[in-house]
Parts: sequence; structure tokens; C-alpha cells
Amino acid sequence: MKKLIAVILALVMVLALAACGASGSSGKAENTVTIGVFEPASGDNGAGGKQETLGVQYANSVQPTVEIGGKTYNVVVKYVDNESSNDKAPSAAAELVNAGCSIVLGSYGSGVSIAGGPTFEEAGIPAVGITCTNPQVTEGNRYYFRICFLDPFQGTVLANYAFNELGVKKAYCLNKLGDDYSGGLVNYFIEAFEGLGGECVHEEFPDGNSDFTSYVANAKAADCGVFFSPVSTEAAQLIIDQVVAQGASFPLLAGDTWDSNVILQAAKGKDVKITVTTFYPEGANADFDNNIKKWINGNATNLANNGGDDTVAAVTAMGYDAYFFALAALQKAGSTEPAKVMDAIWNTEIEGVTGPIALEQTNGDAIRNTAFVKQADTASGTWIALDPVTIG
Repeated sequence: MKKLIAVILALVMVLALAACGASGSSGKAENTVTIGVFEPASGDNGAGGKQETLGVQYANSVQPTVEIGGKTYNVVVKYVDNESSNDKAPSAAAELVNAGCSIVLGSYGSGVSIAGGPTFEEAGIPAVGITCTNPQVTEGNRYYFRICFLDPFQGTVLANYAFNELGVKKAYCLNKLGDDYSGGLVNYFIEAFEGLGGECVHEEFPDGNSDFTSYVANAKAADCGVFFSPVSTEAAQLIIDQVVAQGASFPLLAGDTWDSNVILQAAKGKDVKITVTTFYPEGANADFDNNIKKWINGNATNLANNGGDDTVAAVTAMGYDAYFFALAALQKAGSTEPAKVMDAIWNTEIEGVTGPIALEQTNGDAIRNTAFVKQADTASGTWIALDPVTIG
């Protein structure tokens, strides 16, 4: 019996030493902090959501730990798919609440951000919008912030571009019925364009529509000089095909959702002109571009989620900045408690790859007044950066 007890004690000591050795040799902190990612991986905005998520994933690979209150924390990133659905957004948001997130990032798509916002507010967890540009995301919700410019600004930039740069006096505007993003941006464009003295023809298409033949034909019949439709990349591809099929000569104009290699691939080799406003032009930060391209090309899943090539989407760069903005907020708070992180966010500032990021103190929106403008080179399938536009 004594021998048996001695053997058991020896085993216990060996296991304890092994555990201590494993902990000490790994160099990893025992503390963890969870950052939620509230993004669409499916649905109409799935392609854009995957690219935005790639930026967060890459940032996490660059810096997987953070110093908070003098302690090193491992950063756990919790991803949920809100399916591009306003109806499913609250349950996706609740999943992040239940996961114990200290802060949440996303979403691509203003509608799901607006729909999920009350869930984060009720739970007292701060959420930081990455590229959701509709003002309603943050209006009336003190727990939702954002690091991108807003649609009133973007709509004004696009309207001025159409009226002054393209010399267009009559614009065709098309958005998806019930979609907060495209509907909101079209309304801001119309307000600014008509304020300049232009005329707009406005139509909406229903959810599930896949035939844009009549809309392109209507724009041609109305003799419009530009076709403005800031819709999802899924719908955009169909619009591009119809413009080419009907031989329409007017240029296509859109907001940040069209800044995607999905659009470049749809337009490549075709006689179509496309101009978009966006948050970041590839080439603005060579080190970031080169490093993330290597990361994307080094993993088949990453490459597939980026649309099959290594074009750097602006939403990816914004996702990268959002992750580091979240880390800065956690460090400033000196705590992983959502309430303390919430208090710290208001005065958090970083120098991101997309530019300096700081928040105004009314709604927690980013202080940004510059939009980048890109044109599609349909011969090479790449974007050509035009002069950025600054207003105010």
C-alpha cells in the first residue's frame, strides 16, 4: 500500500511539473479578451462581409495579444454570420452578447447594423461599425460607434462628381426597396444632385429581383447621363451585364459597396465605365498591401473569401483598422469590462492604414471628410485611383 501511495504521489508531482512547464514554455497569457465580429458571410452582402472580416482576421494574426491594465491578454475573436438579414441580425447579435464579448466590430451593411444595434445597447456592449455608412446606425444608440464616413457626405461627393466632373444634368437612381443602405445613399445623392440644379429619375426594385432589363431600359429611355445604383455586389453584376447587353453609353456610379474585385471581374473586358467612392485605395500603404497580399495568397480559404485574387478591398483595410481601434479602446479602458470600454471609446484615437481615426462626441461617428474615388480599368481588371475628394 505504501508503495502504491508513493507511486501515485510521484505521478501527481510529474503531472504538476509538466503542467507548469507547459504553461511556462508557451509564453502565453492566461487572460483572454473576446472581440466579437458581427458580419454577413452569406446573403446579398456575403461577399463584402467576408472581405471585411478578412481585415479583422489578418489584424489578429499580426497582433494576437494586447496589454490591458498591466496584464497580457490573448485576443479571442468570435465570428457570427448575420446572413445579411435584418430579421436574423438580433439573434446573431445576441450570440455575441452570450459569448461575453468586451467589444463588437461590424457590420458590413447598414440595415443589419441598425437591426442588431438595440441588442448590443440592451446588453451594454459597445459596437464599432466598420463600413456601415447610414446615419441611423449611431443615431439614438449611444452604444454604437463607427470608423467610416457617412452617407450624407458620400452622397454629396458622388452628386458633385456626376454634376461637375461628368457634366451630367439628369441622373437615373436605383436602389433596393427596404434596404437602408442603398435607399439612404440614393436619397442623399438626389438631395445633393437636385441642389446643384440637376434632375433625377428614381426607381426601386424588390427583394429577390434578378432581372434588371427594364431598369436599364428606363434609364436609356429617359436619356439619363449616369446610372447611380449603390446596391450589393450581387445585384451590381447583373446591372453591369444589362448595361453592356443593351449598349448603354452612360457611366455607372456607385458608393463603397461596389469597391470590390467582384465588380472588377464582372466588368473585365466589357465596354462599361464604372466609378465608385470608397475608404481606401490600394497603393496608399505599400507595406500593408504587400503583407496582406502574402497572407491572402498563403491560405486557400482566405483567397476564396477575397473573391479569388489578392486585390486589396477598402473594406478589408477598414476591418484591419477597426481591430486595432478596438485594441486601443481596451488599453485605454484598462479593463475588459464592456462598460469601461464603452467609456474609453469616445476618446480613443489611432493612426490607421486608412488614415487617422477619432470620433466626434455627439453620435460617436468618425471625424472623416475625405472620400477616395476609383475608376475600373476594364482592360486590366484593376482600379485606377483618381484624386480624393475632401469636403468641409
